[in-house]
Amino acid sequence: MPTSVALGLPLGESDDFSPQVKTRKRRVAKGAAVNYRSPIASEEVDDTLKETFIDEDASIAPGKPKRRRKAKVDALEHATPRQPRNQLATEILENLTKFPHCILLTRVGQFYESYFDQAGEVARLLNIKLTSRTWDGHRILMCGFPYMHLQKSLKTLVQQNARFVALCEEFPQSSAPGVKPTFDRRVVRVITPGTLIDEPFLNQYENNYLLSVGSTNVPEDLEASSATPVGLAWIDVSTGEFFTKDSSYENLRDDIVRIGPREIVLSKELADRPNHPIRMAILEEDTVSSYISPSTTSHTIQLTDSVARASSSDNVTSVGEDVPIKRLVFSDHETAAIDLLTTYLHANLLEHMPRLSLPSREGAEKRMQIDSHTIRALEIKEGMREGGVTGSLLSVVKRTVTNSGTRLLARWLCSPSTSLSEVNARQSLVAFFYARPHLRDDLVEHLQRIDDATRIVQKFLVGRGDASDLSAISSTISIWSSIKNRIELERTMEEREKGTIVPEDWASLDALTSRMDDLAGLSKRITLALEGIKVDEDGDPMSTGSEEETASLVPDIAPSSESKPQTEYNWTINPNFSAELVALHSELDGFLRQREQLERRLQRDYDAPSLSLRSSPMQGFHVHVARARRDAGKVKASPEFTVVSESNSTSGFFHRGWASLGRRIMETNNDIGAAEKKAFEMLRGEVNAHEDLLRRNARIVDELDVTLGFANLAAEMRFTRPTVKEDQSLHVVNGRHPTVELGLLSSGRVFTPNTVTFSPDSRLHIITGPNMAGKSTLLRQTALIALLAQTGSFVPADHATVGLVDRLFSRVGAKDDLFRDRSTFMVEMLETAEILQRATPNSLVIMDEVGRGTTVKDGLAIAFATVHHLYAMNQSRVLFATHFHELTDMLGNSPDHKGEGAFQNIGFFCTDVDETEDGHFAYSHRLRPGVNRDSHGLKVAQLAGMPTSAVAVARDALSWLKNNGSANSNSADLKALGQSLVSAASATPI
Repeated sequence: MPTSVALGLPLGESDDFSPQVKTRKRRVAKGAAVNYRSPIASEEVDDTLKETFIDEDASIAPGKPKRRRKAKVDALEHATPRQPRNQLATEILENLTKFPHCILLTRVGQFYESYFDQAGEVARLLNIKLTSRTWDGHRILMCGFPYMHLQKSLKTLVQQNARFVALCEEFPQSSAPGVKPTFDRRVVRVITPGTLIDEPFLNQYENNYLLSVGSTNVPEDLEASSATPVGLAWIDVSTGEFFTKDSSYENLRDDIVRIGPREIVLSKELADRPNHPIRMAILEEDTVSSYISPSTTSHTIQLTDSVARASSSDNVTSVGEDVPIKRLVFSDHETAAIDLLTTYLHANLLEHMPRLSLPSREGAEKRMQIDSHTIRALEIKEGMREGGVTGSLLSVVKRTVTNSGTRLLARWLCSPSTSLSEVNARQSLVAFFYARPHLRDDLVEHLQRIDDATRIVQKFLVGRGDASDLSAISSTISIWSSIKNRIELERTMEEREKGTIVPEDWASLDALTSRMDDLAGLSKRITLALEGIKVDEDGDPMSTGSEEETASLVPDIAPSSESKPQTEYNWTINPNFSAELVALHSELDGFLRQREQLERRLQRDYDAPSLSLRSSPMQGFHVHVARARRDAGKVKASPEFTVVSESNSTSGFFHRGWASLGRRIMETNNDIGAAEKKAFEMLRGEVNAHEDLLRRNARIVDELDVTLGFANLAAEMRFTRPTVKEDQSLHVVNGRHPTVELGLLSSGRVFTPNTVTFSPDSRLHIITGPNMAGKSTLLRQTALIALLAQTGSFVPADHATVGLVDRLFSRVGAKDDLFRDRSTFMVEMLETAEILQRATPNSLVIMDEVGRGTTVKDGLAIAFATVHHLYAMNQSRVLFATHFHELTDMLGNSPDHKGEGAFQNIGFFCTDVDETEDGHFAYSHRLRPGVNRDSHGLKVAQLAGMPTSAVAVARDALSWLKNNGSANSNSADLKALGQSLVSAASATPI
């Protein structure tokens, strides 16, 4: 069932965060060792606030009677507390009221904590300790985990359990020295499955889309028709890729499957209408859904030039041919969807809301329509057996080496182009790289070192990112330049070798690389800022730039009392980056020299070699003597020193000179930290200013990655370049199924190729043959070859000519849907009905065993009606596999294996079984003209391991039925047959 969350509405039954009531007797132990302790500042907590926890293993003191705890535990879990008087409790209650649909995680010191009824649910989901504390005389449920476990916990709550999490951070408020700090806490972001930004559990190879479905009017459920228009808008918050398109109720489910959103946003009007077609389409796909009212104020979308669209469009090579951006007008339904989406983003991203660019309108680009059944049946993105990428077409053809290139490949496979110019441009790139293996290898080597620039830019736009991300942007820009230089070198070498170059060969590559902008200036600025700085791969404290982490940007001025004096600092910005930093570092160096001189003078004057100048949070700036018995005598006797701590082996002293110098070092450190933060913000602003150019360059390199991968795939798997035309032809010579072929090769076997030809006088093929002889594989491979051809890839065949396919349909394989009260046969009929209603003359349809699952007569009638409709009405290119041999007679199978009369443009083909004299057999898998009237089902049963006795009975029954004809047999004859078979089986020894 899909998870539904109504933004701003009270929790429904499915979103009950109340903890499960445990009836086991438990003892509440105060003062026992606590597994989890909350580091709440004492000034925030009322004096009556005392910590306790439920410890089922706490021992009972001898002599004290056992007390029954069930009533008290129930009271604890169902009690409604009075309004607490401390600041923390007040903030939590206010946030729970503001975000009732979310799990609230509140930052308290080094922990994230959950309180009240939600704590029970959080503890159960995260498998952590459920404890309690007392507020105003009432015990309150709570739980928590260390802040370093936040990402792991978010993965469990948001990604695995589809919970929405309101993240409340704490911000220290300025206070006078010596006064305990106070905190301001506020929710900075609501994390949902569709609004992930840079979480480490985000799949780097897939888009994380948030989809909204909008309409200017929401008709009543019974008034809605399949043609009712709706608008779609979807965005990947982690990359900023933003798309829109017009759709309809009829196509909505197909669009949802193709886009693959992690979360869907609907108008609040649909929250109480589960039978509405939009709700039903989402229910089919089991996707998290949310509801929100459209905003009464318009959220501004940045309207930039065509660069913005080029960054997200899947048609980079023809961007120059697009309609100018000023003429791009969205439909009312698209506008409604955009409004829903932006309203939802503002409500959830809050302080991390990015600037949105103009969406790329998918309707402006011609795409093959693939319905939801076909995407699954052809295993384009996911394998049916494993459920993941393993065994899918994506896993077989993937040769991309960048994360963003893999995401683009997945989009191309689910949305092949129907623009002949675009397909040819892509294939020309593949052919160019295929013919130049050395260039291909060099470019792949460069691409392997590229970072995911699109997601890094988006991190900066939402106010996140760190020095390692700056370094990644700089190195990626340098690699982009290296790629262009390597391509230019190839051009020069080719011209020298051949004396000239063929402009047609370079046209597609030139069209692509000419749109790449030179960002060397930005790269140099970042390099200068980070020169000589060691950047941690995991980032640095600049990752959020929030107020509570400003202090951590400043390096410690001295180690703790157990360490030696610190002489080096982990700066995040090159000290020579700006005049301000140069002056501050010069001043700090002077202070550090003074410190070193002071330390040496004190060691010499007081004969104390173990003396050192240190600082610590407890003792401040102090003089530390490591060997007090030997070295502390003169120090103690001097009026310049005041004892602040002593132990058996060490002593600590206050020294006015060191305290004054130490404060100046600390202040200078703080100034350097502030200057570095300022420099970082400036660099981040420069990256954001170049956002559009960075995105476009990244998108162009993604296409290079995909086409290079196609070229490598063709070289490895012996793929050939297909010819794509604007007609209804399809001619494949020795075509192969890429996934099946790879599986056979891994086990040392060879795939048997087949040839398929559609022409005006043969546009529907009836295929008969034995079970396990490869009919379904032939159907699927033909569809995949057409799909790959229009994606821009080479195809697994010796030769292929493909007329552009506008829609691809399949009725191959099915299983029941008991949850929705649908039998296997009902599922098959739904898929068949959809094909008959939507297929066009330019469509490609593959259908396998239509009419199975019911009586022979009913199935045969349905199969004939389906073929007739596809042939006479839809006029599509069709591969129709069947075991109804009578169907071939109804269509008029002639000696030349063609249909007769009204069905003269139907062809008949079959596969065979090769049998030997000793009873062995083998499947030929080779397609030939004709009809095979024997399905050889008993051979499959024998291969499957059916008992020999059962196979013998089946063979006798089949022999009688063939000789006597089951259609002409009456019930008495069949009854006699059954009895005779039983008698024969009983007489045969097992």
